[in-house]
Amino acid sequence: MSKADDLAAAARRKAQEAASRTKEADAERLALRDKQRAAEAAKTARLKELRLAKEAADAVAVEAEKAAAKQARKEARAAKRKVEAAG
Repeated sequence: MSKADDLAAAARRKAQEAASRTKEADAERLALRDKQRAAEAAKTARLKELRLAKEAADAVAVEAEKAAAKQARKEARAAKRKVEAAG
């Protein structure tokens, strides 16, 4: 082999090593990005679950308040009727 062939082979090896390092760095970067996306998705799912649970609890509370108000009106009417009947 001539000196030019040796230089060309060395340059080729160096370029391949650089490309290999670049591919490894890209793979690591993509893996990190995927991990971050998965963490964000898990966080979003957890927050959605909490929001839905809160909405359900609020709906139950509203229904309980409505039932209590209805019962109070019913008792007030009954008391009024009792007073009118006695009077």
